[in-house]
Amino acid sequence: MEQREKFTVGVMVNNHFGVLNRVAGLFAKRGYNIDSLAVGETENRSYSRITIVCTGSDYMREQVVRQLEKLQDVIQVILFDDEATVSVEHLLIKLSATGEKKASLTELVNRYGGKVMDFGADFITAEITAASERIDKFIEAARPVGILETCRSGALAMSHGTERALRAPV
Repeated sequence: MEQREKFTVGVMVNNHFGVLNRVAGLFAKRGYNIDSLAVGETENRSYSRITIVCTGSDYMREQVVRQLEKLQDVIQVILFDDEATVSVEHLLIKLSATGEKKASLTELVNRYGGKVMDFGADFITAEITAASERIDKFIEAARPVGILETCRSGALAMSHGTERALRAPV
């Protein structure tokens, strides 16, 4: 049985209608699941950067990169190496918080490098930006308090250094 591991792919694309649909369709046609997906304009509004996290075999990883490179409007594809990559996610989380719980919840949020963004009589909303594993640990630490709602971004990733940069054309 082939070993399945998480991998992250960065894709620079023309910022046109339908490009994201073609990228997602490539995965759907092959029955590949996307674990997380983050898309946004680059410093040049003509281009968008897509970060995709998947779980699969070495064969699947190679196929994904090859097939993405063939798509219209794809400028560049990079398969990120875990050891040479900076990767974070963003979490918004609303927690149940009565008067006496608020101080300990604020302390928990601070311990994970987050910020309290909103609060009310019976809740606080916090945001945390961290590595995926750290976000998972925060969610587990917050679970006993009572999670009312979460909103989690996909991974954002960049290679260390400048040699394997995913850049928008000038």
